[in-house]
Parts: sequence; C-alpha cells; structure tokens
Amino acid sequence: MVNRRKLLQLGSAATVGLIAAPRLVLANANSRIVSLFDPNHGQLLSAEYYVDGWYNPDVLAQVDWLMRDWRIDETRRIDPGLLDILYTLQNELGRGEPVHIISGYRSAATNAMLRARSRNVARNSYHMRGQAADIRIPGVGLRSLRDLALDLQQGGVGYYPYSDFVHVDTGPVRDW
Repeated sequence: MVNRRKLLQLGSAATVGLIAAPRLVLANANSRIVSLFDPNHGQLLSAEYYVDGWYNPDVLAQVDWLMRDWRIDETRRIDPGLLDILYTLQNELGRGEPVHIISGYRSAATNAMLRARSRNVARNSYHMRGQAADIRIPGVGLRSLRDLALDLQQGGVGYYPYSDFVHVDTGPVRDW
C-alpha cells in the first residue's frame, strides 16, 4: 500500500503518473502550472513551469525575477524543487488562489540586516540559496498550510503565525 508520504517521495519519478492517488495526481501529471503573487511589487505570475519531465527555463527565469530580493532587485536561480512544493501546496489547498511570496531569495546583505533585527533569521538561510520561501495562500489557514507542508516531507517547514506566513525550503526535513 502506498501512503501519501511515500507517493510524494516518488513525485519526481516517471512512474508517478501510473499510481492512483486522486489528491496528488491531477488531471495532467505531466504538466505543472503554478500561480505566484509578489505582494511587495503587486506582480502575479501564472505559468506552466514543468511539462513532460522538463522545467521550462523561460518560466524559471520569470520565477527568479518574481522571487527576487525585492529590497535590492537582485535575483538568483530558484530551486525548481521549491516550485514543486509550492505547486503541491497550491493545488491541495489553494482553490485557485495564487501563493503569496512574502520572501523568496534574499541576498547575504539583506539576510544580515534581517538577522540583526530578529533572532528568527538563520545565519545561513536557505533563502540566500534560492531554496526557500515565506508564503501564505489567501483563504487558507496557516495551520492547514503548515500541516500539509509537514506531510510532504520535502524540506524544512517553519510556522510563524504572528508574522502571518509559513516558511518552506528544500533543505533537510525539519520543522520549527
């Protein structure tokens, strides 16, 4: 019997389209469309970033720009695995709402500035590697968002209810 966690671990394998799991295998398992909103600039991106085992480099470049360090307009390549996490969260919980990217990539200088203001900012943050995002989805409770992110077992999950976001990253599986 394949449980949900095991199925997600197989998510990048070509066999995922052959496994019957109605909550995870959507109408077209060979295509992934993600909808992201940057509230810092009011930018919306809805695009097919993955098709038939191929990450579209043009869309990835658009994602890099949307998830840039908005304080200095600096970009870095965003880990496509992070998009896969956002895609799953959006499709499981979002009901068509875009994922709001509160913070995506952060430069070392921005991270140091934020770290000086808060003990909740990691010295070697995955944000600086393009492997993390602080997110919310309108109409979705933060606990529900956090719980599904934890169920995915795809990386780190931080819960920040007082700041109104959930952190997800593609690092080791852990939570705080």
